[in-house]
Amino acid sequence: MDVRYGFIRCYEVTDAAVHDSQMLTALLDVENDSDQLWGDSAYRSDLEEKVLGLLGYESQIHERKYRNQELSEEQKRKNHERSKTRAKVEHNFGTWVNEMGGKLIETIGIARAKTVIGLRNLAYNFKRYIYWEKQAVHQRQGGF
Repeated sequence: MDVRYGFIRCYEVTDAAVHDSQMLTALLDVENDSDQLWGDSAYRSDLEEKVLGLLGYESQIHERKYRNQELSEEQKRKNHERSKTRAKVEHNFGTWVNEMGGKLIETIGIARAKTVIGLRNLAYNFKRYIYWEKQAVHQRQGGF
């Protein structure tokens, strides 16, 4: 997701057996201006942190707690700060659920699922484009 404008920049579709964290490097966008990468704690591992560092990314992935090991107050504070940016990205999932038929994809085969998800992402980006165009018109007319 583009944090500034809210556009979906790239995505991957896999079957349900593949954990989200396995797709992290496939989602890295070389055209992205920022060197920061945001994500929830499912994406955090020592290996991923090393790979991101080698690729020149600054990890903003949430810290995770482990069994019998609570997060420190500093880790909780950092996660809270990171959540302010991540929340912007989560809005597209809310739009999917509330306005675009939910997040359940009822198709047979991965090719059809990819098509449905691709079309939903396209529709979402059109919604964002219309939103920003309306904002620009409003601003030109002396709004804000």
